[in-house]
Amino acid sequence: MKLHVRENIKNLVPYPPGKPLQELEREYGVVGSIKMASNENSLGPSPKAMAAIAASLGNLHRYPDGSCYYLAQAVAAGLGVAQKELVFGNGSNEVIDFLVRAFVAPGDEVITSHPSFLVYQTMVQAQNGVNIVVPLKDMGHDLEAIAGLITPRTRLIFLDNPNNPTGTVFAKETFEKFLALVPETVIVVLDEAYVDFVDQELRLDVRDYIHGSTAVVGLRTFSKAYGIAGLRVGYGIMDGEIAGYLHRVRQPFNVNELAQVGALACLEDDDHYQQTMAMTREGIAWLKAEITGLGCHVFATQTNFFLVDVACSGKELYERLLHLGVIVRPMAAYGYDSYIRITVGTKAENQRLVRALSQSLKEMRGR
Repeated sequence: MKLHVRENIKNLVPYPPGKPLQELEREYGVVGSIKMASNENSLGPSPKAMAAIAASLGNLHRYPDGSCYYLAQAVAAGLGVAQKELVFGNGSNEVIDFLVRAFVAPGDEVITSHPSFLVYQTMVQAQNGVNIVVPLKDMGHDLEAIAGLITPRTRLIFLDNPNNPTGTVFAKETFEKFLALVPETVIVVLDEAYVDFVDQELRLDVRDYIHGSTAVVGLRTFSKAYGIAGLRVGYGIMDGEIAGYLHRVRQPFNVNELAQVGALACLEDDDHYQQTMAMTREGIAWLKAEITGLGCHVFATQTNFFLVDVACSGKELYERLLHLGVIVRPMAAYGYDSYIRITVGTKAENQRLVRALSQSLKEMRGR
């Protein structure tokens, strides 16, 4: 074949998918593995969502509602915003894609941090935009440095708050000081995938900023706190004018029927939501104490995951844990060779993780 492929596409590194759990078990000869690597909800999906999905299976011959009308109505009522200020996507990932395709032309600049969610930079490169990447400072976004790199070609600034993979947040006062430095031609995107886990007193309220002179867009997802990552549904909160542009690049029927039904039912299942919050808070506290006792440094977090400096090879530790049926995320790809990232699990999963971590660290340190 003699294909004409743009250089920016040739040079893209595809997002590295993990192996299916069943394949990892086959490869490593283990059964009953636990996955604590992808920041999913270990409690599982909402029972109300599962029941609603089962009841809707007879409608699969129909196209889904392209406007997500009933889901948008419920989310808008819960947030106190207008339906026209919401844009739904196949996960919040797709809303990121809408923003880049709508506002970034070849040669335009987008500012992100490193490390942060890898998809931002991938989508900018696919659009032939220019990635301006700012290193984190003290494990958090360096808003002062970001403000200093804004140019007339800057179109978007992505800030995952809390940050993935560090779990840090920035203060309201810090954000507002930063926002005052951002020109009206730039959209600031607050990716709030983990906002449900943030202590109430540390949360920003994106609704305070979406109608300001400098545009702010908030991103939310049903994948984490609501436990339906497999359905892929998220949304953006923004000024109606920005939403109108995103709808111009949105494919019709982009959010499938089961995702809409499941997400709507999640909003009505407060018991599951509160159980998730309680499990996460208790798990973070218990794991921090136990893992610190193993001689590791556990970083503070405002998410359902946390970073751990194990003071040895994170990649080797990851491999050892795999043989014990425990899956965590090594952080070498983010530049943190001695770090792993751990998602909070159920009580039983947390206990198994600590036992496996203790055994593996003793073996590595005893060499």
